[in-house]
Amino acid sequence: MADFPREKSASASSYQRPEAVISHWAHYRKTPYMKGPVMRPPNPESRFNRPTAEENVPNRFELFLLADGEKKLTEETDTRIPSTSVFTFNKEDHTLGNMLRARLLQSSHVLFSGYKVPHPLFSNFILRVQTDGTLTPRQALLQACKDLVTDLGLLSREFTKEWELRKMVGEGVEGINGA
Repeated sequence: MADFPREKSASASSYQRPEAVISHWAHYRKTPYMKGPVMRPPNPESRFNRPTAEENVPNRFELFLLADGEKKLTEETDTRIPSTSVFTFNKEDHTLGNMLRARLLQSSHVLFSGYKVPHPLFSNFILRVQTDGTLTPRQALLQACKDLVTDLGLLSREFTKEWELRKMVGEGVEGINGA
């Protein structure tokens, strides 16, 4: 590498680097001994070529409708750990991932259950399940799904019952006050 002359100065911080070193920085001048960073003027056409925020947002239906040939669930057997599978759920998010993880951990046959969302902009998650060998990970996941459906049905019935009772109590109070 060539030896470049340095400016004579009292402090080392005012030393200006040669052009060969700073040429890859777009915000520095291209001449080697000009002082200070300089911002390039913006390209007036570039701001019109970028999409607006509304155009950049994906359509809502893309978050939950499967495309042609796309599967909701795929399973891969993990060969490194016995009785372990990795399930990939498409078009789902933390809501289902956390419910399945929690329900799987309540089973005495499940040794490990965890999920991750690879990227927040894509609606999919990866669930890893390890069992003790008496159940396969697929059987454990199916049982957890059945248990969740039962629990959510019970929650729905209880909520509806309470909602109807509160409506009746509210109507009764209005009838007494209005009469």
